[in-house]
Amino acid sequence: MRIDDSSAVLVTGGASGLGLAAARRFAALGAAVVVLDLPGSDGEKVAADLGPRCRFVPADVTSESDVAAALDAVDETGVPLRAVVSCAGVATPGRILGRHGPHPLERYERVVRINLVGTFNVLRLAAERIAAVDPVDGERGVVVLTASIAAFEGQIGQAAYASSKAGVHGLTLCAARDLAQHRIRVCAIAPGTFETPMLLGLPEAARDSLGAQIPHPSRLGRPDEYADLVAAVVGNPMLNGETIRLDGALRMGPA
Repeated sequence: MRIDDSSAVLVTGGASGLGLAAARRFAALGAAVVVLDLPGSDGEKVAADLGPRCRFVPADVTSESDVAAALDAVDETGVPLRAVVSCAGVATPGRILGRHGPHPLERYERVVRINLVGTFNVLRLAAERIAAVDPVDGERGVVVLTASIAAFEGQIGQAAYASSKAGVHGLTLCAARDLAQHRIRVCAIAPGTFETPMLLGLPEAARDSLGAQIPHPSRLGRPDEYADLVAAVVGNPMLNGETIRLDGALRMGPA
């Protein structure tokens, strides 16, 4: 699917990291971009920097009314919603049995609710809007979800995060099959270790050590490289139902 000034794109978690890179990519193509992120994020500044066709909507992806408001903002652009990039998520560490006892259930539930339930909430509500637009070249739109290599090689202390991202992976093919009748494609990207705000907060030596574990290129991934793959998925009509690893051949060890 071609994204240009006749298209609108919704990016969740679009105020930083991978989501910001995706928002920038589509804004550069001329699309009307709606950035969904938490109220305390840099979303207002991001939207201003991206230009007059971009708008920030403060929202929680687990809230039906918040996501509906973001989709209403997309409708107000006057061009059809053609792509959704779901990047909102959290990574709260914790061992199943730690020094202070079992992993707190409410902490596990929060991670799964944001990463998996929030992803599904955006997917289901966005699909309804996309299904109502006219198809172009045989398709109506594309949804790109964000999983993680932790979905396949969850490390020690990643019980909540790994299982939530495994859920995103499991959702992808089912969603692609469910939405095929509406001519909506669904794929997921499973990034490895990337230069996101979380990792950039680590000391340089720690970041270098993480990058050295990647076979090639031996460095952390760059958000623009994630955006490159998002654009490729949206642009290629045969990419559907697939979770694509973006990790430089990294296979995570237990720790």
